Amino acid sequence: MQQKQYGILSVPVLVAALGYFVDIYDLLLFSITRVPSLRSFGLSETQVTSQGESIMMWQMAGLLIGGIIWGVMGDKKGRLSVLFGSIVLYSLANITNGFVQTTDQFKAVRFIAGLGLAGELGAGITLVSELIPKEKRGIATSFVAGIGLTGAVVAFIMKQQFDWRVCYFIGGGLGLLLLLLRISVFESGMFHAIKKLDVKRGSFKMLFNNRERFKRYALSILIGLPTWFVIGILVSFSKEFGEKFGIGEKIDAGKAIMFAYAAISVGDIAVGFVSQWFKSRKKALFLFYFLTAIFILLFFTTLWNGTADRMYWICAGLGFSTGFWAIFVTMGAEQFGTNLRSTAATTIPNMVRGMLTFFIMPLFLLLRNHMDYVTAGWVAAIIIMVITVIAAIFTKETFNKDLNFLEVEEMMP
Repeated sequence: MQQKQYGILSVPVLVAALGYFVDIYDLLLFSITRVPSLRSFGLSETQVTSQGESIMMWQMAGLLIGGIIWGVMGDKKGRLSVLFGSIVLYSLANITNGFVQTTDQFKAVRFIAGLGLAGELGAGITLVSELIPKEKRGIATSFVAGIGLTGAVVAFIMKQQFDWRVCYFIGGGLGLLLLLLRISVFESGMFHAIKKLDVKRGSFKMLFNNRERFKRYALSILIGLPTWFVIGILVSFSKEFGEKFGIGEKIDAGKAIMFAYAAISVGDIAVGFVSQWFKSRKKALFLFYFLTAIFILLFFTTLWNGTADRMYWICAGLGFSTGFWAIFVTMGAEQFGTNLRSTAATTIPNMVRGMLTFFIMPLFLLLRNHMDYVTAGWVAAIIIMVITVIAAIFTKETFNKDLNFLEVEEMMP
């Protein structure tokens, strides 16, 4: 079947970008409104921190489970089924979020929202990767991520203008409006072609029952770890770090997230062009790892007795340097055949997000039990960066890779 070719700024790319915009708005809204929303329940400052960590972990658990569900559905039913279904679920969940009255209700609704949010990016990147010529694929997916990530900036602006409950209503409404745009998007020709073949599609088990394929999958997850360490720990808890650093002014974690995501969106667009210039996904990734290490070093060395503005600008630097989300997810899509691509591309970013719950946050909390808050932060940073760099070294280059291939079911020897 002849695959129709689309341009970088075609309707599928723009609709995927707007979908990710709403996804990020809703995904980061809790982190941005965490303090005022939990204070409205009458919680103490200690409870705001502990309950905030718990709610975030519930949301990330939802993302992890949802990634598997939507990824499998994307390969079995089609990429568009995920784009429609996921946005309905998380839009309704976010509207419901505006009515919660207890932290337990908050946890339940953020878990359900996480289930819905899990499908957006992977399905969008998979669809764009299959519709755009391979020579322009990296730039197109970078635009999707770059435009989409500005949703965090809009979420912060909304937080400044409206009560936190209204912010959730706005997010849910934006999602439902986006459904109207989705009508104009067509399914991937590659997916239509494999529907006619006698080949197993959307088997999550296939990611684990072949040694070489499992290695590809595990490495694809590990190369993205710094993104959610930076956002989930350093930026989201910048208020707490600021207090430990002796910064006299109150740090607004929502503002820190806004600075970080504004810079991430720039970084994600830039990394696409850097990848094209290097003609390599891996070289672009290593450059941004280096920048990430530099700004983590600045975070832990230059903020002592510093200012709130300095914290915000370093968070922006951390954001730009971890702006390789688009490339790392694109690499995940490029690593796997059409019959398993949605499963891989949707679960990989959500496994990274889920790692905040199951590895990154527990690692930080474990270290915090044995050392002070700041030391636990930089030790965790070193551990995560070492793991990530080693994983990237063993990851295969995927620049300009032809995606019209299939995964054969073979049992692990």
